[in-house]
Amino acid sequence: MIVLDNASGEVLAWVGSSGPLSQAAEVDGVLAQRQPGSTLKPLLYAQAIAERRLTAASLIDDSSAQISTASGLYIPQNYDRQFKGLVSVRTALAASLNVPAVRALVMVSPESFARQLRAAGLPLRENGDYYGYSLALGSAEVSLLGLTNAYRTLANGGRYAPTRDLVASRAAAAPGDSRQAFDARAAFIVGDILSDPNARARTFGLDSILATRFWSAVKTGTSKDMRDNWAVGWSQRYTVGVWVGNASGASMWDVSGTSGAAPVWAEVMRFLHAREASRAPAPPPGLVQTAVQFGQAESGSDPLEAARTEWFLQGTEQSLFATDVVAPAARGATARITAPTDGTIIALDPDIPPNRQRVQFEAAGTGALQWRIDGKPFARGARAQWLPWPGRHVIELVDAGGLVIDTRRLEVRGAGVVAGSPGKRSR
Repeated sequence: MIVLDNASGEVLAWVGSSGPLSQAAEVDGVLAQRQPGSTLKPLLYAQAIAERRLTAASLIDDSSAQISTASGLYIPQNYDRQFKGLVSVRTALAASLNVPAVRALVMVSPESFARQLRAAGLPLRENGDYYGYSLALGSAEVSLLGLTNAYRTLANGGRYAPTRDLVASRAAAAPGDSRQAFDARAAFIVGDILSDPNARARTFGLDSILATRFWSAVKTGTSKDMRDNWAVGWSQRYTVGVWVGNASGASMWDVSGTSGAAPVWAEVMRFLHAREASRAPAPPPGLVQTAVQFGQAESGSDPLEAARTEWFLQGTEQSLFATDVVAPAARGATARITAPTDGTIIALDPDIPPNRQRVQFEAAGTGALQWRIDGKPFARGARAQWLPWPGRHVIELVDAGGLVIDTRRLEVRGAGVVAGSPGKRSR
C-alpha cells in the first residue's frame, strides 16, 4: 500500500509487504512490477476523451468482439462473462466493462496509449504494439508506486510530477519535472465518472465498498488468473493505492479487486478523512454541462440509459445519443442515414488511387434530401460519393427546409489529395 499527498507528492505511507505474515517479507510490493488489470482504463478513457474520439455519453457496444491481430483473433471478455449491449462511456468505465475499453483502444491505438502512459510516469518495457489491444485490460506490467502517482496526476488536473520520498532522503522534484500529461478537462471528467456510484452500480451495486461518505474517485483491477488485484483512487488531498496478491505470483481464486484490495483502500481512506473533509474538484475552463437523453435500442423499448446531465469538452456536446433513432427535431421525418455508421474511422491507403477510395453516403427515406459535410452543402439525393480528406468530419442529412434530420461523425486517417493537384498525395 502507498499513500501520496496530492499537492506535494510526498509519500505519507509505504507498506511493501505484510511483514511476518508474508513468506516473502523482503519483496517490496510497492516497487514490484505487476499486471494492473482494469486500473489502466481511466488513463485510456482520459486520452480518448481528450482526443475527442469519445465523450462521457458516447455509446459503445459491449458485445462479443473478434479483433484481428498479427497473431490471430483477439476476443476480449468481461469479468462476469456477460455483455451489457450498448452502454455509455460513463457506464463502461465505472462498471469496468472490458470490451468497450478494447474498442476505445482500437480508436486510440496501442502505441499512442503507450506514449500516454509514459507521459504519466508509467514507462512500459515494450512498445504498445507488442502488447496489442490487451493493453486496454492491463497486460503490461507497472509498479504500485508508478500507477498510484499516475492517478495522482488525474487528481491534479492531469499534471504529472514525481513523488517525494522523504524517508529515503530522495531529492524533491524540481519544478522542471512537472508536466501536463493529460488534458485537464478529460482528467476532471474521468474523476467525475469514477466518483459516481450510480454509474458503477451495474457491476458493483449501489452498496459497494467503493462508496465513501466523502468525495472520492476509485478504480479496481484484477489481472489474468487472479494473480493481482488492485484498488487505486483519490480524494481532495490524498491518493491511495493498494495491491493484494502473492509475491510468488500464485493465483488467488475467488479474490478480486473488489473483495481483496478495495476493503483495504476504503479503510485507509476512511482513516485519512475521519476528521478531514473531501470536496469535489471545481471544473476547469472549457467544460460544459448538457442535459442528455439516450435513444431506444428497439422501437417501444426503454431508453438505453436514464436521462442525465453530462460533462463535455466544449464543442463535443450533444443532447441525444441513440442508434438508428431519428432525432425529435426531425419533426416526424422518416429519413435517416444508413451509411456510414456513427464513429466510423476511415484509413486511406496511399498506394490506391483516390477515386477508388470514395466513401458512399446512403440514406433511407423520402423527400428532397440533401447532404452537408462540416456545415457546407455537398450533394442531393439518397446517395452520394465523397472523396475523403484526413481529419474529423460531421456528415448531416438535411430536408428541403434546411432542417437537420440525421447526423454522423467520422474520422479519416492517412494520405489525402493535395488541393489542385489530383495526382499528388500528402500525409
